[in-house]
Amino acid sequence: MASVPTQIFGIVNITTDSFSDGGDYLDPEAAISHGKNLLSQGAHVLDVGPASSHPDAGDVSPDTEMARLESVWAGLKALGAPISVDSFQPATQRWSMAQGADWLNDINGFQDPSLHDELADYSGKLVVMHAIQAKGIATREAPPEGDIWSIIFRFFEQKLETFARAGIARDKLVLDPGMGFFLGNRPETSMAVLAGLQRLKREFEVPVLVCVSRKSFLRALASPNDTPIGVEQSGPISLAGEMLALEQQVDFIRTHAPEPLTQAIRLRAASQRLGPQK
Repeated sequence: MASVPTQIFGIVNITTDSFSDGGDYLDPEAAISHGKNLLSQGAHVLDVGPASSHPDAGDVSPDTEMARLESVWAGLKALGAPISVDSFQPATQRWSMAQGADWLNDINGFQDPSLHDELADYSGKLVVMHAIQAKGIATREAPPEGDIWSIIFRFFEQKLETFARAGIARDKLVLDPGMGFFLGNRPETSMAVLAGLQRLKREFEVPVLVCVSRKSFLRALASPNDTPIGVEQSGPISLAGEMLALEQQVDFIRTHAPEPLTQAIRLRAASQRLGPQK
């Protein structure tokens, strides 16, 4: 059976302080135009983030998140693509479900049990992310002691068991192992996870999403002196990381720049179709 092509989540940050493009798309017209551009580049889903989650980000209240989302919602929905909301705030998630969001994307892995009954009834999909931080945004703490994959497996085992008890269907779940500061402050930890993504699919037989786009661990590896290159220089190393994920047949890749990845996916499909037959 042929594998399903990898789907692309295009990132729309409606924030003041995202590490990659903070403030660029806070204006609703700019955000909607950016969403249209991402779709023209090959994105399948628009992942809308009303608050940043990098270590230096400021606090954003659920009311502010919802106001930011409301300002772009009609315009983005009019583009016709599925909408994902990237928030760990239960109030924002409830608002998003009520507005007909197709996806919820939670860096805290939907840890609030008061929401689980509603998630069980929700018709959309859920991106369940692992992070070494139990709650809130990323920090610069060191990775935990021990094998990172054992920690990731234990996290998802517990999550899937909890969700099953709550009646949240397994077929609406997508697993994200986390990357960058969500795995700690050492690039080697993220590289170990990126190199072993097939282990996650094999262990749980649940679709996998990954985001390495513009991450500092890749920018550090791209530099000869271990000082991260700038975000504006990170296109080639981001694509290289995404291609490593692509070769491991991840189901979804979340990215700031869909066009190079779209071309890579087309090239890979053509090579598989036209290459030597076994």
